[in-house]
Amino acid sequence: MKPRPTPRRTDPRAAAAAGVTVLLWASAFVSIRSAGEAYSPGALALGRLLAGALVLGVICLIRREGLPARAAWPGIVVSGLLWFGLYMVVLNWGEQKVDAGTAALVVNIGPLIMALLAGWLLKEGLPSRLLAGMAVSFVGAAVVGLSMSGEGSASVFGVLLCLLAAVAYAGGVVAQKPALRHGSALQVTTYGCVIGAVACLPFAGQLVSDARDAPLSATLNMLYLGVFPTALAFTTWAFALARTTAGRMGATTYAVPALVVLMSWVALDEVPGWITLVGGLVCLAGVAVSRSGPRPATATAAPPATAVGAAPKTRPEPQSDRA
Repeated sequence: MKPRPTPRRTDPRAAAAAGVTVLLWASAFVSIRSAGEAYSPGALALGRLLAGALVLGVICLIRREGLPARAAWPGIVVSGLLWFGLYMVVLNWGEQKVDAGTAALVVNIGPLIMALLAGWLLKEGLPSRLLAGMAVSFVGAAVVGLSMSGEGSASVFGVLLCLLAAVAYAGGVVAQKPALRHGSALQVTTYGCVIGAVACLPFAGQLVSDARDAPLSATLNMLYLGVFPTALAFTTWAFALARTTAGRMGATTYAVPALVVLMSWVALDEVPGWITLVGGLVCLAGVAVSRSGPRPATATAAPPATAVGAAPKTRPEPQSDRA
């Protein structure tokens, strides 16, 4: 008989880095809600991306990272347009219609959509648990939408925007997977951020106009989004992924909606209704079902995987997200 494999211990540094990432991603939903009172969705996305690209560019210079290989660019371009560009604009727009907690609950179905896209586009299969999880999350999203119908058509539209954000985020991460075979996490993230900023340049005039009239607190929130949830959080996520398994890291993202609800309650004095919370929990239950399954008999170390735009150089599998 083969000896039972010894479970891998979690690196304390990886756990700390993952905790920092989750906190920063949760805080992003609150900052978007706050800054969105003074900045239009496109202007806020552009300002955030410019700040993030600047910080990531400096890190690239310090680490002497060159340009990614040519084979990495298709994935970088698609992920930059979908995840950094479209995702941030529609999420900002959605959070002008619904509270931060509701947005986080809906967007967190992203890992399920990633698994679906990976099964279809990357030929990773569509297991029955994935399909069951999709059905459960669909019910949860429907409950969230119905719960917001009493708040008016604008709130329902906000839920739909958050669903679109989840799809854009998932598509961007799946497109990023092949790029990470040919470029480092820092390269792929930095240039994806730059491409997202270029795609949002049509909002430059609005950014200048909004910045002229915005209070200092809103502008600081925009800069915070670029420096911390965008640049720093991706770095800590990649650090953690390099030192633990993808499954353990993916489980940490389930804490994001709960943290967002708590933070928005304290900072913004807003809490989703109980029916909305129930629908959001059903969405998360669907994600959990889709990612559950029998454990392999032998403990083979899983390769690091990508999540929300940051990953080691090794071949990853799509993983969840953020804001």
